[in-house]
Amino acid sequence: MRILHLSDTHLDRSGGPDEDGADGTAALRLLLDELGQLRDLDALVVTGDVADDGSPEAYLRARELLSAYAGDRGADVFYTTGNHDDRAAFADVLGSGHARPEAVYEGTAGERAAASTVGGRRLITLDTLVPGRAYGRLDDGQLRWLGELLRVPCPSGTVLAFHHPPIALDVDVQRALGLQNPAELARTIRGTDVQLILCGHFHLQIVSRLEQATVWVTPGVVSRVDLTARPGTERAVHGPSASLVHLGTAGVPLIHTLHARDPRMGRTVYEADEDEMRDVIERLGPQPRG
Repeated sequence: MRILHLSDTHLDRSGGPDEDGADGTAALRLLLDELGQLRDLDALVVTGDVADDGSPEAYLRARELLSAYAGDRGADVFYTTGNHDDRAAFADVLGSGHARPEAVYEGTAGERAAASTVGGRRLITLDTLVPGRAYGRLDDGQLRWLGELLRVPCPSGTVLAFHHPPIALDVDVQRALGLQNPAELARTIRGTDVQLILCGHFHLQIVSRLEQATVWVTPGVVSRVDLTARPGTERAVHGPSASLVHLGTAGVPLIHTLHARDPRMGRTVYEADEDEMRDVIERLGPQPRG
């Protein structure tokens, strides 16, 4: 099974550059053009922040660009929500995020997860969006639904895809704004056929483990976070990126990143100092209890 894994396209209504000069539409077009020679795909998976502003226009443009690219290769596109997405607009344009889902979960707050079989493997997308915040969480209903699905193994295993990583580097903003209940997810997948978890959100690549599953965080399409910046700050740079995931018969993933030849590669999009990052965490992270 071969998966092209994208995340954080951050398309918007205007289809042009934002105040920092980042242009999700241009970055996505450039990336897909650069990957024109890539064939033989089973799936194209987009792990959230499809839209930057949650507008229907952004989802329509994403569907147009990605469906054309994937369709030419005989692959379907699968989408998940991210913290910048709007559930209602996402659902109006992209439905469950699957073209032909075999199972769909719909939560009371509009959460939507879905499962399909692709290339002999089960692909399950989950919804970690917490409206108005940048961190992620999996609600109890979704975890119960996932657990029920996983009670019946898929012959070639299962891949999960969602936005907020259940892992983090020793970086304050990652710990604050990642998935806030990874232990509950770990209990749900423990001993099951889940082999791989695909995430985005951090705009850089990380690999780790959660129980028996490999966790892969792909860099962003619209920008990439540069960890050579001073600790406590954050610097994003130009350079659309994606990942190609190979899953063989043993289920062990082989993953490599793909970088488009952007003439602005490595140039700064924005740089936030320590005070700005603390403000981001306070405004968009979990609220202190009590």
